[in-house]
Amino acid sequence: MKRAMPGVYDRLEASLLEMAREVGRPKAIVMVTGHWEEDAFTVGSGAAPGMIYDYSGFPEHTYSIQYPAAGSPEVARKVKELLKASGLAAREDETRGFDHGTFVPLMVAYPDADVPVVQLSIRRDYAVAAHLTAGRAIAPLRGEDVLIIGSGLSYHNLRQFGPAARVPSHEFDGWLSEAVCGSAGDERAEKLMKWEQAPSARKAHPREDHLLPLMVAAGAAWHDAAARVYHQDEFFGGIAASSFRFGDTRRA
Repeated sequence: MKRAMPGVYDRLEASLLEMAREVGRPKAIVMVTGHWEEDAFTVGSGAAPGMIYDYSGFPEHTYSIQYPAAGSPEVARKVKELLKASGLAAREDETRGFDHGTFVPLMVAYPDADVPVVQLSIRRDYAVAAHLTAGRAIAPLRGEDVLIIGSGLSYHNLRQFGPAARVPSHEFDGWLSEAVCGSAGDERAEKLMKWEQAPSARKAHPREDHLLPLMVAAGAAWHDAAARVYHQDEFFGGIAASSFRFGDTRRA
């Protein structure tokens, strides 16, 4: 894959590579992607997912990218069963391909595409409590060597990028970092439930599609401490952006 805008993504790339180094090669990855919305939580269950180029206006080569990781119908079925056991409606989709919320970070972290990947949608009603519950539901997979990743962006206001995003993104990022890393369990969940009350919340997320994958990850790591593993103050000319890791992923 050709590199666009060299330097812009260096820190993010380094954090993804560090994640893969610390985690190693898991049995599978469950990727909660902010680019897939359904009425009920939906799990990609195809054995060989295709590609979805869900963007426009990008260079021609970005529409021929391939990330040939296998799916895992077995893990997908477990995800669905765990969600349903927690009282959440859930279904499978055998035809869903990898969207860019999945294949872009994984092309960096696992470029050999040698780890099976299962996508999980967010829910279209954006109910925070439901996404936290979904995370708690699938948490047992972590004990089966399955890595759970929430793929979104901590600031996602496409109409306010660049210098105009500086103040709202920094205000919201400061609150989010404290909420995620400064507490755990019920206390953290209560803060995340009230995210709309955070400084510049709706300026940072006019729609919370890119925030909800974090809620699922936080739910899956309910009692675990979190650390900010990526942060940038000048992303795209002034945006503050962060990523977080829950628990200790390092292996002996």
